[in-house]
Amino acid sequence: MARKIKERKIKNPTITIIGEGATERFYFTHLKRLKAYKYICKPRNFTEQSFDEMQKQIERVLADDGIAVCVFDADVTRTKPAEKIKYEIMQRKYSGNPNVILCDSMPSIEFWFLLHFMNTNRYFSTSEEVIGILRRHIPNFSKHQSFLSKEQWVADLNAFNRLATAISNATSISDEGESYSNLYKLFNLLTSES
Repeated sequence: MARKIKERKIKNPTITIIGEGATERFYFTHLKRLKAYKYICKPRNFTEQSFDEMQKQIERVLADDGIAVCVFDADVTRTKPAEKIKYEIMQRKYSGNPNVILCDSMPSIEFWFLLHFMNTNRYFSTSEEVIGILRRHIPNFSKHQSFLSKEQWVADLNAFNRLATAISNATSISDEGESYSNLYKLFNLLTSES
């Protein structure tokens, strides 16, 4: 009698989103439900963190044979030279690793949201400047939990195929301008996975 041998199924690596704060956490949580994206988006992966802490989370995801997608605001690299050095070290360390995707936005993730409505790489020195322009399109936008926790703002952001517009706009300006967002890299990955 022959023994049955279980074959281990090779699965696709799990995508884990690592982010900087509440805005990112709520955005990706709502987006996952609205678009049925397949990624891990746990609150513990979204804390105010340094580049050192982010690297620890990246290593944890890599140890589980996953894909780490890091979403963070790059404005700190303009104002804090020590953080700029840490960021550059992190970029070099993971530049050849296809399982680490750095999705920084300059100055902040709100610039990514703005790209849903307009194609610009105009210089914004702070996220507050971006939010001022963003409110022309999302009048009630706020970084307070009472706003962010409601799914409707993400649904509105993605209405009328605006996500495709944001991807196109971000791709066209890349990270050469004064303001940019590399979040399109995540969506390119999600598209290729489905």
